[in-house]
Amino acid sequence: MTMYEVVQRSPEWVALRLGRVTSSVAAEMQASRRDGKEAAGRRNLRVRLMLERLTGRSQENGFVSRAMEQGIAREADASALYEALTGQIVQTTGFVAHDTLLAGCSPDGYLNDWEGLVEAKCPLPATHLTYLQTGAIPGDYRLQITHQLWITGARWCDWLSYGPEFPEPLQVKLVRVVRDEGEMVAYGGLVRQFLKEVDRELEAVQALMAAIGPRGHEGLCDHGTDPQRSVADPQ
Repeated sequence: MTMYEVVQRSPEWVALRLGRVTSSVAAEMQASRRDGKEAAGRRNLRVRLMLERLTGRSQENGFVSRAMEQGIAREADASALYEALTGQIVQTTGFVAHDTLLAGCSPDGYLNDWEGLVEAKCPLPATHLTYLQTGAIPGDYRLQITHQLWITGARWCDWLSYGPEFPEPLQVKLVRVVRDEGEMVAYGGLVRQFLKEVDRELEAVQALMAAIGPRGHEGLCDHGTDPQRSVADPQ
């Protein structure tokens, strides 16, 4: 893996993510339908990554809700609390890229030369309460962790939910996810297959651009329409 010391959410960070499968889209990449057809979310992601490679521009909508802003603002507090609870120092980096594939991640923190990761969430109180009651990591977050473990090679990831609105004993839910090598191999295969599909999508669009031509109308005759004939002009 390759580390990039950039500020997360900065223009440099956005540029590094272009066309890559990141942990934030791990769930979309694996979305499925019961009838076996491709899920809309998966297709949308494939086209989005293709367009990012084609145009060099981010295709993410950039929308950040008030709850998301609050969660981002509290991440530093959650990290400090984790250090207080565990006695370990959390290190940070901007972006980590796979050495050979267009994939990467932006972990919240790492420990002991990438022995472990920290993934901190600061959800709404009702959501935090659910985490306290169930002790389970939601599926989308679990897939994010799998992606980060696969990219970094870390042995485990500590997932933390922080709810400062609660009394002190209930402010933190901490769950450790341990790396499973079989799961890593399987997940890596899924990423490689998806990236091949993005490659094919890009090739198809480039071929379409070449067929249409620079003026955008050369392909009209392929569908039985003569652009030189007026609608009112009978054969």
